[in-house]
Amino acid sequence: MGKKKRDEEKAAEASTLAAPRLRPGPGPHTLVIDIGGTGIKMITIDRDAQPVNERARELTPKPSTPDDVLEVCEVMVAAQPAFDRISAGFPGVVQHGVVHTAPNLGTKAWRDIDIRAAFEAMSGKRVRVANDAELQGYGVISCKGVELVITLGTGLGSGLYTDGHLAPNLELGHHPLKKGKTYEERVSNAERKRIGNERWNRRVAEVIEQVEPLFNYDRLYIGGGNARRLTLKLPDNVELFTNVEGLAGGIRLWEYGPE
Repeated sequence: MGKKKRDEEKAAEASTLAAPRLRPGPGPHTLVIDIGGTGIKMITIDRDAQPVNERARELTPKPSTPDDVLEVCEVMVAAQPAFDRISAGFPGVVQHGVVHTAPNLGTKAWRDIDIRAAFEAMSGKRVRVANDAELQGYGVISCKGVELVITLGTGLGSGLYTDGHLAPNLELGHHPLKKGKTYEERVSNAERKRIGNERWNRRVAEVIEQVEPLFNYDRLYIGGGNARRLTLKLPDNVELFTNVEGLAGGIRLWEYGPE
């Protein structure tokens, strides 16, 4: 993808965030929450995945303890327009609403936290929770064939789908890749800053070369905050997506995702 095309997509995303469709829209309304290692984002969308308010964003508190993160979330949730349910993306392994790992939040205190119950208590609404990359993936996949999603942000997230059905908690980022380092250790945001964008792009190319024969996917989608920094030529069956496009995953999580 050329620089002009990437700049156009970046401008389109910025425009969408700056001037969302501020209208009630058809229901049900879903509050989509994205908890990341760097920031906490949320927005309310209608059944067509159109935003009904401007996206809210706050920095993830440091240290990122459950009490501190949930306190920020509670304040943000209270400021949202009316919604009927919540779809939450969390940076780690979540099973039946309970956190098992949270590597990018840097604290073991998250283990066994029932984050779904916490959001239900603060909102009084129905809640579904998934890994953050898996939720984003639901927003962009075609639900046909084998589709792999990776997100490049603080770390590396992943989601694997077959005809729209998720194989949960893949956690590809923590699998060894090269020189004793994991995928995430090779292409994390901290590593990108250390080695520069050019070398980092070559490493992302290595990731693509590795996962293609491993998963034999029909299509690979790459998103996350650092997807816009990619300058390498992508194979025909690989495409980039924006965080805004991933928001639609908040709808599909209720259609396809695990309870």
